[in-house]
Amino acid sequence: MLRERRNANSELKYRESVSLYATTGLSIKEICKQTGVGFSAFSSYLSKHHRKLILEHHNLAGFNDVKLRGKKGQTTGAYYKYREAIVACDSEEYLEYNISQIARIFGLDCSSLANQLRRHYPEIVSRREQARQRMGIIPHTQCGLREWCRKEYADAIEMLQSSDMTIGEVADACNVSYSGLREHILAYHPQITLLREGKRTDAAGLKERGKRSGNWSICEPYKSTIEKYEKAIELYRTTSKDVKEIARMAGVNPGGLRYHLRRWHPALIVQRRGFDECVDIAQTKRYKKSAVEKYAAAIQRLGTSDLPTAKVAAEFNHNPEVFRKYLKEHHPDLLVSRSMARATNGKVMSTHSAGKYAEALQIYETTHEPLKSIAQRLGVTYNSLGKFIRRNYPEAIERHNLLLATTDKRLQEEPDKLMNRDTVNSGKRGYGGTKAADKYASAIEELHNTSETMKNIAARFGLNISSFRKYLYKHAPEMLKSRRTGLKTDICN
Repeated sequence: MLRERRNANSELKYRESVSLYATTGLSIKEICKQTGVGFSAFSSYLSKHHRKLILEHHNLAGFNDVKLRGKKGQTTGAYYKYREAIVACDSEEYLEYNISQIARIFGLDCSSLANQLRRHYPEIVSRREQARQRMGIIPHTQCGLREWCRKEYADAIEMLQSSDMTIGEVADACNVSYSGLREHILAYHPQITLLREGKRTDAAGLKERGKRSGNWSICEPYKSTIEKYEKAIELYRTTSKDVKEIARMAGVNPGGLRYHLRRWHPALIVQRRGFDECVDIAQTKRYKKSAVEKYAAAIQRLGTSDLPTAKVAAEFNHNPEVFRKYLKEHHPDLLVSRSMARATNGKVMSTHSAGKYAEALQIYETTHEPLKSIAQRLGVTYNSLGKFIRRNYPEAIERHNLLLATTDKRLQEEPDKLMNRDTVNSGKRGYGGTKAADKYASAIEELHNTSETMKNIAARFGLNISSFRKYLYKHAPEMLKSRRTGLKTDICN
């Protein structure tokens, strides 16, 4: 909807200009002066929405694939302006005339016509000179590069070939004319132009400080930008204050300062994070330098005492979990020295906790017994065991859940087989293959063979009725369903 509205506004804005372009021979620049619209915006609008009008305006209706405007090459206006003169230069009828005379015949500038021939039709120049020599037409004026011109631009040409300086910088360094040097290169040193075009193509998209980018300008901040953030950069280098505080002290915008740091001073950010300047900023941890000072006393206390990490954190008013996380990321050697061990999955944990919960962890990830039941049976705290597994062994939770899902699927696919299988060397029926199956086997057998109520059967075998019912719901739902159906049948009869 928003795009359609913008298109409608653009159509209304450029309607008069498009009408003039379609019905008159005025150029885009003249139309923009009359209608008061922007030249670049109107040119872009025509190229995007009225390409057919442009082709008709330049008598190119039969060339739908023609490129309207490129970054180099002869423009459409120049083509029509010099077309007749260029055809005359390639014709035998005008061989007796030189380029300057042909230019005056067609009312053109002599140097401009010569430049058009050298840049866009070099084969016409060589073909014309060979034909004139065969006919014996020898000009009495000197042609080609003059010796004084070669000597004047010799240093500039050598500098352009051996460095990445621009033509303007070389002209200033050698104290020669910029336009003269540019035309001298185009006419007599086309290999330099090709070399520089190749370098610009390779540098396209390169944005590294101190090096030239695709437009051949050096990638560096403006002088005014350097002066604006000079004080802030010095504070960032010499203090541990955060960016917001530094921006407030220097009187600059925090967002602008952050961008300036990441764009032009990534090595300074890496050094502030405690790494060598050659390390890539993407490989470093992003944290405040003030955090180092914040935890310095607590880390020193931790290294010189045997107190638990939580007590040291409480002593210095730190959050225990945040302090423990900071230690794991930035001081893993300290944790190892304090009887900490690194597991096979890379997690760092206390050796005491690893030994305390090892059996519970092994049972949890290899059986479908609930974690709470395991904690009660082994005499450990359920919450502590859960936190230990979630923090250090998340893959054990995935294996346990996968085991439960597999068991549930097997129970759903083969309920009769699981409910009626006989235990080895026993007449009891097995459900689930656990201690609970042995515990409830006799009661289930009685429930299957009699019509006595579940409550009476549970009381006779000394079972908790709620636990017995929950077990049946999980492992023998068909038996409960059949008993309900039979009870309804009896009531109806």
